[in-house]
Amino acid sequence: MKLSQFRFELPEDRVALYPTKFRDESRLMVLHRTTGEIEHRLFKDVIDYFDEKDLFIFNNTKVFPARLFGNKEKTGARIEVFLLRELNEEQRLWDVLVDPARKIRIGNKLYFGEDDSMVAEVIDNTTSRGRTLRFLYDGPHDEFKKALYSLGVTPLPDHIIRRPAEPEDAERFQSIFAEKEGAVTAPTASLHFSRELLKRFEIKGVDWTFVTAHAGLGNFRSIDVEDLTKHKMESEQIEINQTAVDTVNSKKDEKRRVCAVGTTTMRALESTYSTDGHLKAFSGWTNKFIFPPYEFNVATSLISNFHMPYSTLLMLVAAFGGYDLVMNAYQVAIEEKYRFGTYGDAMLIID
Repeated sequence: MKLSQFRFELPEDRVALYPTKFRDESRLMVLHRTTGEIEHRLFKDVIDYFDEKDLFIFNNTKVFPARLFGNKEKTGARIEVFLLRELNEEQRLWDVLVDPARKIRIGNKLYFGEDDSMVAEVIDNTTSRGRTLRFLYDGPHDEFKKALYSLGVTPLPDHIIRRPAEPEDAERFQSIFAEKEGAVTAPTASLHFSRELLKRFEIKGVDWTFVTAHAGLGNFRSIDVEDLTKHKMESEQIEINQTAVDTVNSKKDEKRRVCAVGTTTMRALESTYSTDGHLKAFSGWTNKFIFPPYEFNVATSLISNFHMPYSTLLMLVAAFGGYDLVMNAYQVAIEEKYRFGTYGDAMLIID
């Protein structure tokens, strides 16, 4: 497959800047892989497509307030810092992106907070935009993290950042089951699930389990090669514990439907399985890049948002649903005024 095959014209007003009032009342397109049939529903109707003892796999990652704004020493130049991951807890080292990168060099000090309460020193260049910062903080690590995060804002993706982050984003940019901190962007498909919908799952006997996949900025980085086999995905940290493994494998043995909620969940599942299609426990990193054609081994259905042109997220969805069917469904979504992006509507791909 070529990058240009994932181009489509997306009107700007189709990109959702805000979430729906209620999580489970966004729209839901249902795409049937075997027939190509398309249905238009509300997200809370997703329960109609699953039976007792079917399984949903959620991503319980939690987004932290990764976007900071500060000033450079001496010049006072305004700097945006995007926290990616903590490299060393004891030394307060963080891997970050900085903008504008050209103004930041090794040895520079950066000041954050109204009273410059947080200071960081640039100690390494990792990429053209990336830097390693050492935060100069003497207190306990828990206090440091609390102080650091108090200075950050919700890291909305670029297609939403046209408007400023608002207080309600801190809640709506998290799933209701967010637990394990580490993501710099939300697992978007999970945002549609409400406590009321999960209660209906419980009453119907639909089961669920959790994996952890800390969604990173690599999901939104542009691809700069036409030949997709030459693209390198950035690594993401994942954890699949034995409880999830046992649950998923028993459901597969029972021939139940297994639904992956989100592309990050699907990538995690496809990063660790045995040759017989059973899931394996794993804790580590994955840079797996999924694009058509690809044979999936674990999940039998997928829930995902409507993604941007050229995105790796769209490529995974097209690999699962079938390139022609998914690209046609996206055109239907544009015509039917579905909302795209992180706060947009959802698609269920099912046999």
